[in-house]
Formats: sequence, structure tokens, C-alpha cells
Amino acid sequence: MKITKYLLIFILNVNINVYADINIEFENWKKDFKKVALSNNISEKIFDKVMSNTKFLSDVIEYDRFQPEFYEDTKTYISKRASDKKVSKGLSFYKENSNLIKSIQNEFNVEQELLLSLMGIETNFGTYVGKMDILSSLATLSFDQRRSEFFTNELLILLNLIEKQQVDYETLFGSWAGAFGFFQFMPSTMKNYAIDYDNNGFIDLKNNVDAYASAGNYLNQIGWKANQPCFLKVNLSNDIPKKYLNVSAKELHHKQKLKSLSEFIMNIDDIKNKYENHMVAIITPDKDIVPDADTLKPAFIVFDNYEIILQWNRSLRFALAVCTLKEKFKNEIK
Repeated sequence: MKITKYLLIFILNVNINVYADINIEFENWKKDFKKVALSNNISEKIFDKVMSNTKFLSDVIEYDRFQPEFYEDTKTYISKRASDKKVSKGLSFYKENSNLIKSIQNEFNVEQELLLSLMGIETNFGTYVGKMDILSSLATLSFDQRRSEFFTNELLILLNLIEKQQVDYETLFGSWAGAFGFFQFMPSTMKNYAIDYDNNGFIDLKNNVDAYASAGNYLNQIGWKANQPCFLKVNLSNDIPKKYLNVSAKELHHKQKLKSLSEFIMNIDDIKNKYENHMVAIITPDKDIVPDADTLKPAFIVFDNYEIILQWNRSLRFALAVCTLKEKFKNEIK
């Protein structure tokens, strides 16, 4: 009993000391990062104002290392994010905001169903935008070595947006990875695509007007084509060469016209006439992620618009869920 007690005390002391050491290292990192920030046109006044209270967030490192949704099978992932409950909530939101959403659809040529779908999956229609201090999250991930370069750049962009008074730093609470607002924009996305649509002097991505205009502008600028297909589920023959199977969202390979792949698609007669000249890729999203997953099931052919959603979020499942929910809204909104 005494041994167990002393062991627990020892472990607790070790953890406290490790945590203290990390906090010291983090504060030293902030001193070095300040020099980087000042050399990137951030004033000392703004840096001290917004960075002085940033903290090392150990939870952020845990989230970055293990994200449970990455290990869900595709059916489970989609069913959670494109549920009937989600559709019902989205329709209620649409009734209250239909004039705005329709106007954004018309101006940016992006279907209202897609905008609804993205907002629904990202933040449950603005009801969950995240509670993490984004500045601390980005600082933690910049301090960490795994993806330091990417998050350092995002943090510098955010500080520049604050410096230019384009965003209010006191509102910057969002996801653990630094995404913000109703559509979960990263700082680089804010910089490149966000719009002060209501002309009140700053961009508020927790306001429907700015948020929807910014999402519409983003999708339009990266090449979304309205009323074009996203994906179709297919049954593959066992003799399909493995080179055609995409299991990663980083870059889809071996894209072909659908008719060139028809010999490997068992249900080709259902789709051939309509899509045979479309460029497609084949994805098998469960393989190499879900333990003991079937190599060829589930499988989907994906079109150009699917790759546009991958630019929004590099996840094969995310893009499938967005397009699934989009079609459900299309069937409901008259």
C-alpha cells in the first residue's frame, strides 16, 4: 500500500516538473517568436497586447496527435454528419435566413444546399464554433515541432489581420487547430477569401452575413462548378489494378474519363451514359485507415467538385459527408 502511494506521488511530481519545463520552454519560444513577428510587420504594441496571455495548451497537442473521427469507417462518419436530425436543424436555419443564403447563391454561383451543408458539418449551423483560444492554440502548435512551419505561418497571418484591424482579437475563440467562425476558416483562408460583406469595418465570421459571403467567395474562387456532380458509389471488380485506388486525400492520382475505367466498375450501366466523358478518380476511403477494412468496399468515383471540397478540408470522408448532406438538402428545399 505504501509503495503504491509513493509511486503515485512520484508520478505526480514527474508530471508537474515536465509541465513546468514545457511552460518555461514555451515562454522562451515566445521571446524568439516575437523577433520573427516584428520582422513580419507586426508592431510590438500589438504583439504584446495579444500574445502576452497566450498559454501552452497540452490538450491541443493531444488533439493533434489523435483525432478519433479519422478512424471511423465511412458509413459511420457520414451517418453522424448527414443525419436526419442535421437536415431538420438545417431546414429550420434556412427558413430564418433564406433571403441571405439565396442572395449569396446568386452572387457567387454556389448552391445554397452546399453552403448549408458546410455550415452544418463545420459548426452545426453556428451552435458550436469552438471554445479554444485560437491564439494560444496556434502558438502551441507553432511551438510544437510536428507541423511548426505551417502553424507559425498561420499565426503570423492572424497577427497581421489583427494589426490591420480586420478582425477583433477578443472574438478569436474556435477550434483546437485555429479554425474560426461559422465555416471554420483558418487565418490564411480569412486573409485570402473572407469578406466584410456588411461593410461595418471588420470581418466577423461569427455573423451570418460576413460568414456566408466569405464561404461563397471562397468556393467560387477555388473553382466550384454549380450543378455538377460530386461523387457516386460504385461496385468494383476484383481485378481492378490497385494503382487506381486512392486511399489518401493529399492528391488524387490516376484520374481517367469514366468510360476508360468502365471495365472495372460492375454497376457501370447505371451511370455510364450520363457521366462517361467526365474525369473521375476512384477512392476507397476505409483502406489503410480502418483496421481490417475491405480493400474494395466502400468505393466511390469522385468528380472535379469533390476535389474542390478537398481543398476546403483534406479528408476523403469529410468531402463525402458534405456532398451527401448537400443532396439531402436539395431534396428538401423547393
